[in-house]
Amino acid sequence: MRLSIRRGATLLLCVFGLYIAGNALYKVFMCQSRLARSRKVSVLVKGSNQTRFHYSHLSPMVFVGGVPRSGTTLMRAMLDAHPLIRCGEETRVIPRLLGLRQGWKRHGEERRSLEEEGVTQETLDAATIAFLLEIIARHGEPAPLLCNKDPFTLKSSSYLSDIFPNSKFILMLRDGRASVHSMISRRVTIGGFDISSYRDCLTKWSHAIEAMLFQCTLVGPNRCLTVRYESLVLQPRTTMVKVLRFLGVPWHEGVLHHELAIGQPGGVSLSRIERSTDQVIKPVNLEALTRWVGHIPADVLKDMENIAPMLSRLGYDPSANPPDYGQPDPEVINNTEKVLRGDFKLPANLKRPSHESMSEASHTRR
Repeated sequence: MRLSIRRGATLLLCVFGLYIAGNALYKVFMCQSRLARSRKVSVLVKGSNQTRFHYSHLSPMVFVGGVPRSGTTLMRAMLDAHPLIRCGEETRVIPRLLGLRQGWKRHGEERRSLEEEGVTQETLDAATIAFLLEIIARHGEPAPLLCNKDPFTLKSSSYLSDIFPNSKFILMLRDGRASVHSMISRRVTIGGFDISSYRDCLTKWSHAIEAMLFQCTLVGPNRCLTVRYESLVLQPRTTMVKVLRFLGVPWHEGVLHHELAIGQPGGVSLSRIERSTDQVIKPVNLEALTRWVGHIPADVLKDMENIAPMLSRLGYDPSANPPDYGQPDPEVINNTEKVLRGDFKLPANLKRPSHESMSEASHTRR
């Protein structure tokens, strides 16, 4: 009798356990099903040659980013020179939306309030996907592989890798001293960076690249590739072979001559307001590689290891001014000689309007 009761109790426990497990699996399935339905966003874009492209959150795409002044524009211009890839200029709105989305995702009063009002995380994800897809797909001519270049986007690599499961990421790395000198000397305004202070900018650079590198690590090496600016300008062929292989795109010689594709149909489109435009019109060269040497204050140089610890972590010698970045390819040396002779000028249609001309235009409109 005791044995029979024990067996019955065991059987009831097994049945109850199976019920609980089955119910949990059902809820997971329904949650994933609702999420899959919520992500069914499709964008149809017709190219200038009338070719139709359908894009969804499952479409392959690449996100290029890094701390500003780290070679992100050069990388996207070289990718834009490939006939199967389209990047285009910075959108500026995508990092802002991702920043808002990350804020809504964190646990807190705002998240609880949103969910109380029926605005779930799945709903926010679906809206984010739709917004990003529309911006990226309609940002220029369609192509088999879409690319977005907004430097700070890679602070959200992990989230983007989830909502766009076939996306890949290119994180540009550069000697922080060079990036910061470029920010300060070219007066590039970046939120949170005091461009009157090398110390402040180097500190912020170190924090920013650390966060992006952590995101890249979370995504994994199969989907996030780190590329050094120094390698890109010293050995562009070897570097771009690696990049295109990572993206699963066949080699195209045009990526080494992006300057020839500027303004061409299906080629490289440049913005008048991006600070890098006057540099990207030139072929890959060494002009900006060590320009920072001799400009950083002595007290900052002395305390460099403490100010920017990511320099050492990334393999840059904080005490070398300049470090030995490597040997350039002969073609790069030839390009540099042409650039120094002044053979490449900014086209008139890409020149930033002066304050005087903008003022005149404003008075004319009135």
